[in-house]
Amino acid sequence: MPNITINKTTPAPPKTLLSPGHRACAGCGQMIAARLVADALGPNTIIANATGCLEVVTTAYPESSWGLPWIHSLFENAASVASGISAALIYKSKIENRKSKIFVVAQGGDGGTFDIGFGLISGMWERGENILYVCYDNEGYMNTGAQASAATPWAANTTTTPAGASPDLIGIGSHFMKKDMLAIALAHGLKYVAQTTVAYPLDIIKKVKKAAATAGPSYLQILVPCIPGWKIEPNQTIELAKLAALTGIYPVVGYINGQLTDSLKRPAEYPPVENYLKPQGRFKHLFRDERGKKQIAYIQSLADENARKHNL
Repeated sequence: MPNITINKTTPAPPKTLLSPGHRACAGCGQMIAARLVADALGPNTIIANATGCLEVVTTAYPESSWGLPWIHSLFENAASVASGISAALIYKSKIENRKSKIFVVAQGGDGGTFDIGFGLISGMWERGENILYVCYDNEGYMNTGAQASAATPWAANTTTTPAGASPDLIGIGSHFMKKDMLAIALAHGLKYVAQTTVAYPLDIIKKVKKAAATAGPSYLQILVPCIPGWKIEPNQTIELAKLAALTGIYPVVGYINGQLTDSLKRPAEYPPVENYLKPQGRFKHLFRDERGKKQIAYIQSLADENARKHNL
């Protein structure tokens, strides 16, 4: 009988512009979302990245996981660096008398977006520059030990808003409300503003491409669960990101020219926010006694208000 050789070579993984082998946690929502964003943008893109987990885990000297031009400066100034890159490309295009085919993106976590880089992002938006800003929202300063940011939700337990046994506001965790960055972006007159979660990869791709095709500044915010910061297991990332949308606590929406154009509707029998909160260690204090029921009910009212506001 003739010899038959069976090829057992493992097929090569699909090519991506954010390579594996980085130092992120297993199950990291931010890495999944960042890969989807990079691949949707394509190689003719320059990314300015704020300080944070995404920068730390992908660019440990002298290595980089990025397969496209990528630059990091400081925590607060990804938007300003992106503005400088954009200005240089415009100047170069004028000299060469041709239109640049390179798209510029600024990106960061919620700390670099909601807090530290907030003023510089506002300036970029006011100037009307053709730059997409992407916020990977894990709702805290997770790279430095899970401190609260302006994106941290009400009642979340963090190292700077610790939950205690006291029945007053100080004992519930964070008693601040999450900053509404979508409303702020819309107030700047951005033509495209959108929000989604890592549970919906096709929606991320669609919104990135829509932003890239829209003249002027755009803003995209993506909820990306953090394994150690949320005190969850690696296999819970996608399910929690999905529950965030279906409960209404984190609406999946898009705005064009200030008008709500698409939203992921809550199902007729939508899950209660309790289903979203209970698996997370940062909310476990809400399930200790009767007082927590009132706090959960209040969070449910926030989700219901989101549903009304965004036509979910």
